[in-house]
Amino acid sequence: MSARVMDEAAKVLADPQAYTDEAKLHAALTHLRAAAPVSWVEVPGYQPFWAITKHADVMDIERANDVFTNSPRPVLTTAQGDEQQAAIGVKTLIHMDEPEHRDFRAIGANWFRPKAMRDLQIRIEELAKRYVDIMAEKAPECDFVQEVAVNYPLYVIMSMLGIPESDFPKMLKYTQELFGADDAELQRSDSLEESMAALLEMFGYFNELTAARRANPTEDLASAIANATINGEPLSDIDTVSYYLIIATAGHDTTSAVISGGLHALAEHPDQLERLRADMDLMPLATEEMIRWVTPVKEFMRTAQRDTEIRGVPIAAGESVLLSYVSSNRDEEVFDDPFRFDIGREPNRHNAFGYGVHFCLGAALARMEITSFFSELVPRLKSVELTGPAEYMATTFVGGLKHLPIRYQLT
Repeated sequence: MSARVMDEAAKVLADPQAYTDEAKLHAALTHLRAAAPVSWVEVPGYQPFWAITKHADVMDIERANDVFTNSPRPVLTTAQGDEQQAAIGVKTLIHMDEPEHRDFRAIGANWFRPKAMRDLQIRIEELAKRYVDIMAEKAPECDFVQEVAVNYPLYVIMSMLGIPESDFPKMLKYTQELFGADDAELQRSDSLEESMAALLEMFGYFNELTAARRANPTEDLASAIANATINGEPLSDIDTVSYYLIIATAGHDTTSAVISGGLHALAEHPDQLERLRADMDLMPLATEEMIRWVTPVKEFMRTAQRDTEIRGVPIAAGESVLLSYVSSNRDEEVFDDPFRFDIGREPNRHNAFGYGVHFCLGAALARMEITSFFSELVPRLKSVELTGPAEYMATTFVGGLKHLPIRYQLT
């Protein structure tokens, strides 16, 4: 077996602070794609892993879901975090492999199919207008992330679940604490035990919701989850709350990150904002470019089930690989001028939603929310500029901007 390639630049992937400095992060990832696309990473506090930074390799691994499984390590967290999550027993769709994954995915699938999305279209457009109107009321300045972007997709996904609007602030706090556990501003505490308390409180909330929906089913996604069966048996308590958890968090934070990052990109590229304003038929392409540009899911992990190799580098059974979507979506071999924000980019073969059997269940919903919001905003947006630095959250999993102070004019 050849010696492991260990490039120092790959350590950024295990550094939550690295994601707060995009220039530094992308410089390291550009280097890795060219010099060490498969690099072994050993950093204190984390189990070691292989860093995968090329688009083609990420796609090959996603396709080979029999060789590379999500279990037992679906995302990068500290070794202590791995142990605590295993002890709690969290098991969402991202933790599962076939055939279990297929059976559990089917529970919510109908809520995200094209017909369901068509039924939601009018409601989402109403909500988009509502939040652009709120933005207009706050003019001429606001923190776009905290005052607009985090609330709009939260309202959509919480409404689908049937959660009362009075509980939305609580759910926002939970999701920000979960994904912001590495961020000094967003985390509940720098103690892992305290950070896990947010997860346990969320579990308690969803256990109560499950009991209510089993006693009195309603026409919402929460009822579908609470009363679901697998092979004729109801879901266990942990499986039920885990399902709520992935829907509530993945259906919110990823979309809010793209909406925030999309407006940031338009503000920094006024030629693209003007181009979109002049031709709103470009909106579907612009949506895909915003998703590529932001890539809110930074990585997923996979574990080799047998000895294999990537790009000629031997990967032993039991070793983990980190799929860097941030790097993949800037791959020079796939995207022309990948560091150019181009709302008309076509083709745009980003893999921000993953690929294969684990392709994001809510991809169509996310696209609809982003498209609807900017379709409402852009024709009304006369001007926009930053009034301070854009601030990114520290993370190694899901995230984006946490503050975007802007000055703007709306009609």
